[in-house]
Amino acid sequence: MTCVLSWNIQNGKGVDNVISLDRIAEVIRSMGTPDVICLQEVSRHQRLHEDLPASDQVAEIATRFPEYRAIFGPAVQTGEWAFGNLSLTRLPILSTVCHALPQPPAPGRRHMQRQAIELNVHAETGPLRVVNTHLEFHSASQRLAQVLRLRQIHQEIAANRLSPPAYPANGPYSDIGRAQDCLICGDFNMEVDSPEYVAMLSEPIAQEPRFHDAWRLIHPESPHAPTCGIFDHDQWPMGAHCRDYFFLTDGLRRSLGRLVVDTSTNASDHQPLMLEF
Repeated sequence: MTCVLSWNIQNGKGVDNVISLDRIAEVIRSMGTPDVICLQEVSRHQRLHEDLPASDQVAEIATRFPEYRAIFGPAVQTGEWAFGNLSLTRLPILSTVCHALPQPPAPGRRHMQRQAIELNVHAETGPLRVVNTHLEFHSASQRLAQVLRLRQIHQEIAANRLSPPAYPANGPYSDIGRAQDCLICGDFNMEVDSPEYVAMLSEPIAQEPRFHDAWRLIHPESPHAPTCGIFDHDQWPMGAHCRDYFFLTDGLRRSLGRLVVDTSTNASDHQPLMLEF
């Protein structure tokens, strides 16, 4: 069995406004032993609270999971601080690729650079590509562009598998092992059945494997479990709803297991979710 956990940890800040990476780690371990942990909203050397010094959350989280390798993908990075996504895995790593996502103009709206970490690992089911991402909150047009770029990356990988380039034995031009079976997870900041959600699941452009929403495969008769807005009603006045997903390709459907959402913790404004297959 292979388990992947995804969680927007809001820099470790709970609904009580307390920043605690210990609490984050405790919640993750209470859900089981994930093989890959995909976290969003992780900071390095950023002042998060006036009473706390700036800290390296990547290093602090890595020390709490010493049996994992940590791969950080900064979406925004200046000379002093960085903010982005963090993937940790205890599986053998084939390769990692960091992708900057589109940021087309959105006049009059706040928005920031977004990013996705592509992690290719050896799972029990075989080579697996796990993509950890966090899409724009304030602009639906940017979210749609970012979804389309994720689909384009997937299409490019499939096309190169069908028509492989000339791979030398080693070096930067060698085959880095980008897996066909793919799982994309994270905080998509899109609601169920929104135009961005529909675009993520639309028909393949060429011959790439199609994506499916893991929740709807496992729970076809049930609405998505809420992944935010359960406890934090200031940021989410609309109440409990879903913005975090696992999207997987056809090859993973036959081995799909459980999808669990922890709706009891208030350690972040989002809820952690874990997929087993």
